Amino acid sequence: MNIKDAIDDFINYCVFEKGLSDKTKESYKYDLKVYNEYLSDKNINNVNNICTNDIEDFLKYRNNSNEEVSTIAHNLTVIKNFHSYLFKIKVVNNDVSESISRPKLRKKIPKAVSIEDIDKLLDIKLESEFDYRNKAMIELMYGAGLRVSELISLDVHSIDFTNCIIRIIGKGSKERIVPIGEYSMYYLKEYLDRRNSMLKKEATDALFLNNHGKRMTRQGFFKNLKAILKKQGLNPNIHPHTLRHSFATHLLSNGADLRSIQELLGHSDIATTKIYTHVSDEKVENDYLKYHPREHKGE
Repeated sequence: MNIKDAIDDFINYCVFEKGLSDKTKESYKYDLKVYNEYLSDKNINNVNNICTNDIEDFLKYRNNSNEEVSTIAHNLTVIKNFHSYLFKIKVVNNDVSESISRPKLRKKIPKAVSIEDIDKLLDIKLESEFDYRNKAMIELMYGAGLRVSELISLDVHSIDFTNCIIRIIGKGSKERIVPIGEYSMYYLKEYLDRRNSMLKKEATDALFLNNHGKRMTRQGFFKNLKAILKKQGLNPNIHPHTLRHSFATHLLSNGADLRSIQELLGHSDIATTKIYTHVSDEKVENDYLKYHPREHKGE
């Protein structure tokens, strides 16, 4: 079977049988496109001609291209799923990816922005309706610990102004309810008072709109954040997800329970949330070294 046809068949299977989201579908397609291009350069065009060594050589090639370990691990996961599917539907006689182990990932301790820099980031001069939108988006992202995908997918009816809560559809279409603080609530209302002026001919339920009157995109929000960081004289490498990390870290540093933070972030496994304890422990150690009166002998 031709590799390209096999990939198309596999993607259709994932979408219609497994319910793959559009975002994950595009990710799968890209990974398998890169894989297919590599095999094609080696004159391998049929799935029956792929062997274990070809996959291992592909992974070495990706590693030599200075790809992140996490990216290569994702590549391999998709490739293993692809070959497992081909074996399952009996297109091939054996799964040539089965014996290949996934690379071990080194967990990175998330970088948090200081409260002082958060205040500086949020000190946006409010003039246009777009300033009010940006202010509301960043306040809400930091104030509720949202993923950027969750932020831009919000609709107007996602906000319960009476009870000061927000309904979020997170990863795996899991729903969670998160309380909204006074600052976020105030600037959401200020933005909504100006939202109608941003609408064009077509009506939309999208909460946050771009300059075309349509739903804000991930790329659009990232571009706006970069511009604000530059204007405020802050680190340009602060990523939207950094605000989510900062939300969790600041809660933990101020005494919040880890289980509560898990619920707020929408983590299915508390082991994911526990990474923030390392951030908190590091701060405790630094504070001890800096402030304890018996730490600095002879000073």
